[in-house]
Amino acid sequence: MTDLMPEADHQRDHGPRAEPGAHHHPGGTESGHDKHAGHSPEMFKNRFWLSLALTVPVVATSPAVMDWFGYLLEFPGRDWVAPVLGTVVFGYGGGPFLKGAVAEARARQPGMMLLIGMAITVAFVASWAATLGFFDVEVWWEVSLLIVIMLLGHWLEMRAIGQAQGALAALAELLPDQAERVTAGGEVEPVPVAELATGDVVLVRPGGRVPADGTIVEGTAELDESMITGESNPVVRGPQERVIAASVAADGAIRVRVDAVGEDTALAGIQRLVAQAQESKSRTQVLADRAAALLFYVALAVAVATFAVWLLLGQPDSALTRSVTVLIIACPHALGLAIPLVTAISTAKSARSGILVKDRLALELMRSVDAVLFDKTGTLTRGEHAVAGVASVDGDDDRQLGLAAAVEADSEHPLARAIVAAARQRGLAVPAATGFRSMTGRGVEATVDGATVAVGGPALLRERGLAAPAGLAEPLARWRERGAAVLHVVRDGQVTGALALEDQVREESRAAIEALHRQGVTVAMITGDARQVADAVAADLGIDEVFAEVLPEDKDSAVADLQRRGHTVAMVGDGVNDAPALARADVGIAIGAGTDVAIESAGIVLASDDPRAVVAVKRLSGASYHKMVQNLWWAAGYNLVAIPLAAGVLAWAGFVLPMAVGAVLMSLSTIVVALNAQLLRRVDLRPAPLPRPAPVPVGSGTGA
Repeated sequence: MTDLMPEADHQRDHGPRAEPGAHHHPGGTESGHDKHAGHSPEMFKNRFWLSLALTVPVVATSPAVMDWFGYLLEFPGRDWVAPVLGTVVFGYGGGPFLKGAVAEARARQPGMMLLIGMAITVAFVASWAATLGFFDVEVWWEVSLLIVIMLLGHWLEMRAIGQAQGALAALAELLPDQAERVTAGGEVEPVPVAELATGDVVLVRPGGRVPADGTIVEGTAELDESMITGESNPVVRGPQERVIAASVAADGAIRVRVDAVGEDTALAGIQRLVAQAQESKSRTQVLADRAAALLFYVALAVAVATFAVWLLLGQPDSALTRSVTVLIIACPHALGLAIPLVTAISTAKSARSGILVKDRLALELMRSVDAVLFDKTGTLTRGEHAVAGVASVDGDDDRQLGLAAAVEADSEHPLARAIVAAARQRGLAVPAATGFRSMTGRGVEATVDGATVAVGGPALLRERGLAAPAGLAEPLARWRERGAAVLHVVRDGQVTGALALEDQVREESRAAIEALHRQGVTVAMITGDARQVADAVAADLGIDEVFAEVLPEDKDSAVADLQRRGHTVAMVGDGVNDAPALARADVGIAIGAGTDVAIESAGIVLASDDPRAVVAVKRLSGASYHKMVQNLWWAAGYNLVAIPLAAGVLAWAGFVLPMAVGAVLMSLSTIVVALNAQLLRRVDLRPAPLPRPAPVPVGSGTGA
């Protein structure tokens, strides 16, 4: 899993951890209030509460408010309460918006902050002009209340985004602070995790977290890797198996040799991928950014036109209030939040499920994928042989499997380990073997219960001038047709049985392909294996199309072939020779246990090797896109209705939208968008349950 670290060195210098107090918008662009250090949710909260306290007397002493509610406050200096406190609210509460407006103006990227800054500045200047007797209109209470509402909206927005981005901090907090390092003398000493080095051996006790990526050198334990891979079931890990930093040893103690620390761990790689995803742009985000910029010019034009029309109608007071209200209500706040918040939530949620989105465009495209091309070995299959069938001359298949396991018990060959594992799975009593010897290229031989037993392929039979008996002809023919590796059991010079071994198909693959078919997706498989092997796996899994005997350099041609036929293609692979195909595909999905090259070429990385995650990616893609579209329609639709009302188009009917009400509506629009995005948390990314594992297929020569 240390392969999850493909980012360039600049990522190491500018990793996912934000500076304290800084806020970065996950939408790929920074809004004005994000461009200044110190703009944190806490800052907006503090300014909100103080500004609210100062705004209460401003509103209470407003002549308009007193007239509306029929009360009168008279005390010395009452007329200066609103100007003085309103100025403080403008400078202190409105400060972040004014700074953001200046930043947007300098960058020539007008957006919500420039609109807010213009609105409160115009209202502030007009109020002082009225206080000094130049105008009859006075909107101190409205500008103060507007700033308070804007502060509240930004506080809620940034807190929501911060919660979504909290996935990065949560990942960092998974690592323990201390580790127990085993010294050369065998003693255990506590040390800070930061002091661990490659090659150190650490002790992980039951219930403890693995402090760094490494290899188990002693002990066996069930490890909870759900925080990294999204797999809820504990995984048994023993000597020579890899373990991931932050995984929890549910039972048993293990000793782990450290292979990677710090920025080289899988956890650090995941953090970088999540950060990259939240900073990348999607097509929908680009559309939202353009709409927000366009809205600034529309709002400015409408505000100027509104001022001119009301002024021509002889109502300068209405001209000022209507134009300011247009600027306020047209703030593209909801539009600016529509995509970034959905992105932040979706990338954080997917990371917790073991789905790492490097490129948001890949996630956006995944919803339209109608063909998924899987690499076979290591993706649909485990890349490890397993016993697929046993046949015997006398009908005692268990006996043949037991004899083979006895002979192979001392062999380190992958096929030997598969035979021994199959015997254990069936609970067979494997007899002891003596005199083991390996015959290179032919097989192995040993003495079992006083008989000489050999296990090997066709070369063994040719060497000894033997032939398989007629009773084995039918299963042997079927196995060879499937391309299985066939081993014969020879006891005292007679062929007594045979075993078929095949690359083990993942049950997860079966569940994934069935789910993709239910969604109307065409499933294809590509492999360099022989045609009969590929066809056998395809028949097992119900795959629609097979590309077999494909050279590594030609894998991308299969992707291009599917694309020429009109398919939107997702390629799923894990090896170096998959990289060109991953890059050519509309969506490249790399298995997280694969190589750096494959991961670098993909837009989405699966932290585990479970192909069911592909279904979850497609489900998340559709849900995220629908939320983005819903938010964009709401934000744009709201402005289409609200701006004409703010300009006073219904003034002839007696309806005039107050400035403060416009601010409330604008903030409500933002809240609606934020709440709608939060519904993404309900999307179920859990993999479909697997069927019960089938026993090793023995008996009467039948085999999968």
